[in-house]
Amino acid sequence: MKLGIAQINPVVGDFPGNAKLILAAYRECLDAGAEIVVTPELSLAGYPPRDLVFKSQFVPKCLQALDYLADETKEVPLLVGYVDHNHPTHPGKPFRNAAAWLENGEIKHRIWKTLLPTYDVFDERRYFEPGESSKPIEWKGKRIGVTICEDIWTEDHLQRPFYHRDPVQELTSQHTDLIVNLSASPFSLGKPAIRRAMIAGIAHKAGVPVVYCNAIGANDQLVFDGHSLVASANGRITAQFPGFSTTNMVVNPFNEWLEDVPFEENPPEELYQALVLGVRDYVRKCGFSSVCLGLSGGIDSALTAAIAAAALGPENVRGLTMPSPYSSRGSVDDSFALAKALGIRCDELSIASGFEAVKQTMAPVFAGRDEDVTEENMQARLRGLMLMALSNKENHLLLTTGNKSELAVGYCTIYGDMCGGLAVISDLPKSRVYEVARWINRNEEIIPWNTIEKPPSAELRPDQKDQDTLPEYDLLDAILELYVEHHLSPDEIISRGYDEAVVRWIQRRVDLNEWKRHQAAPGLRVTSKAFGIGRRMPIVQRFIE
Repeated sequence: MKLGIAQINPVVGDFPGNAKLILAAYRECLDAGAEIVVTPELSLAGYPPRDLVFKSQFVPKCLQALDYLADETKEVPLLVGYVDHNHPTHPGKPFRNAAAWLENGEIKHRIWKTLLPTYDVFDERRYFEPGESSKPIEWKGKRIGVTICEDIWTEDHLQRPFYHRDPVQELTSQHTDLIVNLSASPFSLGKPAIRRAMIAGIAHKAGVPVVYCNAIGANDQLVFDGHSLVASANGRITAQFPGFSTTNMVVNPFNEWLEDVPFEENPPEELYQALVLGVRDYVRKCGFSSVCLGLSGGIDSALTAAIAAAALGPENVRGLTMPSPYSSRGSVDDSFALAKALGIRCDELSIASGFEAVKQTMAPVFAGRDEDVTEENMQARLRGLMLMALSNKENHLLLTTGNKSELAVGYCTIYGDMCGGLAVISDLPKSRVYEVARWINRNEEIIPWNTIEKPPSAELRPDQKDQDTLPEYDLLDAILELYVEHHLSPDEIISRGYDEAVVRWIQRRVDLNEWKRHQAAPGLRVTSKAFGIGRRMPIVQRFIE
């Protein structure tokens, strides 16, 4: 059997565009000899559609696009993910996460997603009613079991069992010859390797080939990495699609004699590719063509600029370096060196006179008080004002440059360096920022080595260093991972050998700064627990650990 896998990049709600994308992939696979073509989960609607499904015309327009696709299909079946109505007489949620088997101009079969994830970044039980049964489709002497994403993430592959049903087991008990999975599984570091082991394990346990078609692209905070897979009945991975790129390929899942296709993890490269794709899609899908950002001469803004230039082309990235009275000339020089290496435009606009003007304006109400963090924040807010002005005047999307470590403990200025429409590296801990920067420089100096090697500083007061206020970043990131991603209590973290005062200071800072994170720009998720979509904490609360 020759099966076409369309690893495509849909846009949420763009039914005409997605239908054309699917049809182009279908025809490309036909030209390569495909006998069936598979697309990702909700490929016609885009994933996740979230509350768009409640709009009165969303599902009708989705079904209209599905009819159009059905009319365009011939004897080669096309499997398409879409949103369907739940029957009005059927109890439960109003919609179904569905797949349609299109053949010879008709919708031959409709398949409902059985397991609906409601954890982490997922909230599907808010919208969808689960399928009641899993039955294979008879086609040319083969029994094909069609599943949708979570349907194959059974208890062997989750941290704990969430479901009472196992759709794969239900299908294989009915003598299924092939399992096909339409997926929209978002990226996080290490996820491609987990999926690979899972698909191989399912195929080996079930004794049938498994075809896994995953989406690529980014929608809001989620990045979908592709890495579609084919596993033979003996558990070998016989096809591994590339990550972070659209790919249409025809495979034979019944080729059991093929050797295991190797896969090597490279965390800095994967993080870089995910962020480049995330920026490209967020900017273009939101209707922008260019971005601007502040260049401080520091590592965070340098990495953000490098990602943006790779995503959009250097001609579409605009930088401002905005020295204050406390900025070193070296930082300004590093900003221009970065801009030259990337090929982006950078202008220097001093905030010294504006800073002095604001201080003089505030002098009557600040009389008799020493300068403190207030004056530091003034500088950040002046820079935010100038960047937003540039964004408005030239229609750039403003990128924020703060990392996850800073956002976690509130080491950022609301309405200052937090101004912007997309927080590119807000899910990248500071230690990972350095890893990715060094990977970018693996062959040549792009980010100035001085930027990477000098002690990090906000340069908002004389001789300021980040570590005047924060623990060393390696220590901070290790404790943050345990507290934020693994949900350990301070006592549990302390029991692992960490200093009690440091742990409790970090815990307190994380908890106190929830209000800031609620006002932050959306950030691209690349770890297992991102602020924003993946972590929903109340601002007003009195829980004490």
